[in-house]
Amino acid sequence: MTNYLRNKIGSFELYVNSREQFQEGNESIVSSKLNWVNLTLKRFIDLFCSIGLMLVIGWWLFPIIAILIKLDSPGPVFFKQQREGIYNSTFRCYKFRSMVVNKDADLKMATKNDPRVTRVGKFLRKSSLDELPQVLNVIYGNMSLVGPRPHILAQNDAHAAEIEGYKNRHLVKPGITGLAQSRGYRGETSESNSMYFRYKLDMYYIKTWSPMLDLQIIWMTAKAIITGHENAF
Repeated sequence: MTNYLRNKIGSFELYVNSREQFQEGNESIVSSKLNWVNLTLKRFIDLFCSIGLMLVIGWWLFPIIAILIKLDSPGPVFFKQQREGIYNSTFRCYKFRSMVVNKDADLKMATKNDPRVTRVGKFLRKSSLDELPQVLNVIYGNMSLVGPRPHILAQNDAHAAEIEGYKNRHLVKPGITGLAQSRGYRGETSESNSMYFRYKLDMYYIKTWSPMLDLQIIWMTAKAIITGHENAF
């Protein structure tokens, strides 16, 4: 499994070695760098980047996207959904609405060529602009720029029943992006082992976290957005 995962995430030096990293007996599964000094720094970076983003592009880009969404299909501009955050708490996660209003939104994740996705929604999802309102979640304090991605509650409970220790992902704040997403693990989890690999990468992130790792993931995510990814739909 380790060799397969290493091949999947490329030459990046972070990879999962289950024998060395996940002996949970007397070894903490949380990075020793998660102290109040570094967490204060992380919160400062979150606020600085999020507020800066809103001041530089959010004030004009949000209204443009809102108009396009309203012209494309009936319904609200923002999609608000309950998701699990740090220590299994729940919060309301914000996104630009990229689908027609439907009753399965809280139960079924998007799939490739999903008929629920609108024309504007396809562009928003491909460019990751649908996630932009989550900077508001970061400012509010229930998300971070970097961390394990929050999933819909039904999906989260299903994965927790299948993967032992799955909810240890909630030992830190969820993020707009994470190590798994920066390496291409995003979108539909059609392969049975896809979510397991995401979980392993999330736990590796928690185990080895540092402010520098966050900056690396932000840089990798930016490159992935620019070049595009086949799983973005």
